[in-house]
Amino acid sequence: MTMLHLNAFLMGVGHHEAAWRLPESDPFAQTDVEHFKHLARIAERGRLDSLFLADSPVLWNSIGRRPSGTLEPTVLLTALAGATEHIGLIATASTTYNEPFNLARRFASLDHISGGRAGWNIVTTAGVDAARNFNLDELPAHRERYERAAEFVDVSLKLWDSWDDAAPLGDKDGGRWGDDTLLYPPEHTGRHFRVAGPLNVPRSPQGHPLLVQAGSSEDGKELAARYAEAVFTAQQTLAEAQAFYRDLKWRTAQAGRDPDTIKILPGIVPAIGSTEAEALALEAELDRLIKPEYARMQLATTLRVAPEDLDLDRELPADLPDEDEIEGAKSRYTLIVTLAQRERLTVRQLIGRLGGGRGHRTFAGTPEQVADAIEEWYRSGAADGFNIMPPVLPSGLATFVDHVVPILQRRGLFRTEYTGSTLREHYGLPRPANRHTRQPAAAH
Repeated sequence: MTMLHLNAFLMGVGHHEAAWRLPESDPFAQTDVEHFKHLARIAERGRLDSLFLADSPVLWNSIGRRPSGTLEPTVLLTALAGATEHIGLIATASTTYNEPFNLARRFASLDHISGGRAGWNIVTTAGVDAARNFNLDELPAHRERYERAAEFVDVSLKLWDSWDDAAPLGDKDGGRWGDDTLLYPPEHTGRHFRVAGPLNVPRSPQGHPLLVQAGSSEDGKELAARYAEAVFTAQQTLAEAQAFYRDLKWRTAQAGRDPDTIKILPGIVPAIGSTEAEALALEAELDRLIKPEYARMQLATTLRVAPEDLDLDRELPADLPDEDEIEGAKSRYTLIVTLAQRERLTVRQLIGRLGGGRGHRTFAGTPEQVADAIEEWYRSGAADGFNIMPPVLPSGLATFVDHVVPILQRRGLFRTEYTGSTLREHYGLPRPANRHTRQPAAAH
């Protein structure tokens, strides 16, 4: 039987935007490496596949709203590699505001440092504010960003394959450290990039880092089907999750890949209590601490409307922009509007739902109820696993690890020990062969 895959999405003191206001929370933890080491060790104690850090090359929101400013994720994961032994380490990095050589080198280095536990969450980055940090006046068009992303990943794969595994020799007697004939410079010339290579880092333990993708637009799904080995997605209902799962597995097969080699992990924000009433009380307390004036401004920006057009005690206006007019995060825009319209939420209610999970599924219940919710989606063809997004950290992660994971283990759904040493092995994926290496001829 295949096993669930569980990833811990670490964000400051929790995914709920008001988590920092709880008495237990350190409002400055988002730049404290010891805080993240503690979280990583909790996740590893639960035998989770991986942990994940989001990122964007822009200040995310008003610093009045919640703790702001984050450490660069590949730098932070380098520190976490030394504080852990088994758990995978996934960092977000943008294809719009990086260059392939620098990023391929950074992730190859992290893979070496961690002994084969690195993963790259590939994003194209929405929002004009990020563009203006990189010599641009406007956000590149959605299709343009995804075309650049595809070429970026192609070049990165060429760079990771630019060293044969056998190139380093270390031949002391012969005085030859490596074999230059086993280097394969990409000499890439494309629409967006010209990269000579080879990379200045030998091929890493995993061959190349695990490739993760997190966009659910049409362009995002096409990119995932072509390259991704894990997909982080936001789905609100079982039916929507099943439809997304079927569609992406089909697209992956159409791209000539085995659908089993792409793992789909919806996000879930579990508020966990020893009783259902206790879990609902935690959720209600967090929602009570939201400052609606900040949240309304953020929602207005996402929906491309003026804040004064969003009456807190009314539903969303009927004349919202069409998705085709959105050049930013198309899939998140659609998810928010669909959620609000399907459940006839007021703006205040919608802010509460988004404050907990930014469009990901929120769930309040006992450990048994959380395990039931996870198992239902897993067995119903809606997920290969889950992106666990505790509303409060570290307590929410510790509760999940100590009380939900053992239930999943008793049901035979999750590992009790690590059986591999690399992130690819955790996800049941093979180490990719170097495209340049001559494979042995088949026996006749």
